[in-house]
Amino acid sequence: MRPEALNCLFVETDSLDGVGPKLKRPLEKLGLTRLRDLVYHLPDRFVERRAVTHLDKANVGENVIVQLTVREHRASSGRGPFRVVTEDALGNICTITYFGRASYTAKKQLPVGETRWVAGRLDQYGQMLQMVHPEHVSEDSAAPVGQLCEAVYPLSEGLTQGRVGGLVQQALKVLPELAEWIEPSLYDKMKWPAWREAVMEAHRGVNGPARDRLAYDELLANALALMLVRESNRRQSGTPLKGDGALRAKLKLPFALTGAQKRSIDEIEGDVAQQAPMLRLLQGDVGAGKTVVALNAMLIAVEAGAQAALLAPTEILARQHYETLARMLQGTGVEIALLTGRDKGKAREAILMGLVGGSIDIVVGTHAIFQDTVSYRNLALVVIDEQHRFGVGQRLMLARKGRRTPHTLAMTATPIPRTLTLAQYGEMEVSKLDELPPGRQAIDTRVVSVERMGDVVGAIARHIETGQQAYWVCPMVSESENDDLAAAEARYAALKERFGEDVVLVHGQLKPEAKDAGMERFASGEASVLVATTVIEVGVDVPNATLMVIEQAERFGLAQLHQLRGRVGRGSEKSTCLLLRGQQLSETARQRLALMRETQDGFRLAEEDLQLRGGGELLGTRQSGDTPFRIASLEQITKLLPLAHDDARLLIERDGGLTGPRGEAARLLLYLFERDWGVQLLRGG
Repeated sequence: MRPEALNCLFVETDSLDGVGPKLKRPLEKLGLTRLRDLVYHLPDRFVERRAVTHLDKANVGENVIVQLTVREHRASSGRGPFRVVTEDALGNICTITYFGRASYTAKKQLPVGETRWVAGRLDQYGQMLQMVHPEHVSEDSAAPVGQLCEAVYPLSEGLTQGRVGGLVQQALKVLPELAEWIEPSLYDKMKWPAWREAVMEAHRGVNGPARDRLAYDELLANALALMLVRESNRRQSGTPLKGDGALRAKLKLPFALTGAQKRSIDEIEGDVAQQAPMLRLLQGDVGAGKTVVALNAMLIAVEAGAQAALLAPTEILARQHYETLARMLQGTGVEIALLTGRDKGKAREAILMGLVGGSIDIVVGTHAIFQDTVSYRNLALVVIDEQHRFGVGQRLMLARKGRRTPHTLAMTATPIPRTLTLAQYGEMEVSKLDELPPGRQAIDTRVVSVERMGDVVGAIARHIETGQQAYWVCPMVSESENDDLAAAEARYAALKERFGEDVVLVHGQLKPEAKDAGMERFASGEASVLVATTVIEVGVDVPNATLMVIEQAERFGLAQLHQLRGRVGRGSEKSTCLLLRGQQLSETARQRLALMRETQDGFRLAEEDLQLRGGGELLGTRQSGDTPFRIASLEQITKLLPLAHDDARLLIERDGGLTGPRGEAARLLLYLFERDWGVQLLRGG
């Protein structure tokens, strides 16, 4: 049960004045569904304004508030601007300019002969002073004074600054006073404000310590929840698994295991032999051979008379894993099945019977493998692929499927900087695959200017004439998926004109069946060119695809470019990756593309990525699984996460966990940041 003190923050936003169905939709797009979300919807920046008695006291380019008297309205012919001529107390003329439909508002807000307080940026147009689209116009002086330091909030279509600011102010009125959860000596040392005060200050612009305090709260909630998971896990009883190696000896692998693979398998074998369930993360760079390690882990479970399951984030990936594993398992006598949401009727029934009866040893699938209708005879190991797509809460759901808590092996192909590994997987031990299997060739990476588009299309033509295939990844145009889609469709149309039916298009908004069908045509070799948005980032495996074109590569983050490049270089042929760049490159983008040319070590790229971003620029648009945080910036994570970790450990080891006064306050924190599965574990454990 959520503590009563927090109930006022979890009320839906449609309880606020002015929020009807029409406003609800854009609010939902920003994730603002409850008052708590508005409270933590912090401003991107602040506009500082100065109140002046007349324009002689203001500088061009400055944001000011000044009293002006309206002298005349001037409408332009055609689609020109609408101008309102005004003068200040000394008779200085200032033109207020409006474009488009705003002229209706202008006539209403600024009637001829009336005096108004106007807030906006003072500019010069020729010899004239002007303001374009002032931010505020009001009849009395009291209103603008409140606008001297104004918050600028992240918006979505259909919302204005005034609207969001007004809703935030309504939400702030219900803020409760909450007990302090930060360790007292740290709280004093940092000179942070109390929680309620910090929230108020962060929206008012008095920013540094208040913003840091709120970021720290988020990091502490996360660290604490992950530690509770770890503690709870130690108390669970799993099934100790000891395999005799018989099935593993039958595996016919195309090449010998690398040192890193052997080391990881040994670590896993040591973990699963224990009573406490394993919680291990396997970090492998693109193509480092995680699947073989996972298969060895699953075979230990089967050798010990138990079952294993592999969970993939999408159907395409699940099917691919199934085919790869089935190939490797030929001749071992191990029964493997694929179960996705698409399986219906008798086929599904047969799989469900096999799982409950124990005739199926390994099942591969999407979330469908953990629905209530699916039961297992003895599920003892769960492998989760592309870990960042599944939250800790979901991982815990899976843990309840076995008779005892299954061992968990999580895998990710996204090399994560050390700092962020702690933030995302603080509850896990980590194994790293940092060597590539023999036979893998380096991918030839080149940066090409977009002006040479004709040459690139010519290169694709020559490439597919030799019977090989190519990917063409379209740019991330903006935060809006529709814009990305438009870019992909335009590129697809252009390439189709040249290559006809040889080209397929895949993007995130296609129905799963259509997306799978497109991927299938490409994977089977029926189509030679796959045009896609970043949906292909994870997992598609087509060894015959040896050319990757990434359009407007400067818009992507390093980690993402590296992931995309990893889609080629999977066969024995030499592969090439062309990074098409625009004409204007920021310094960061230049460095990023240079690094891509220089190295294929994902772990190095991940660390460099963090350096390049610093706390400021998040690469292109925010990457999925980039950080699990909404409030803490990368800079704050780097600076405050180690402190939060130590504080969480103190609370659990010295201060009696979630009992006692600080523990009670910490419960509030976990519920506030919706990490309350941490509290649930205490009850269950």
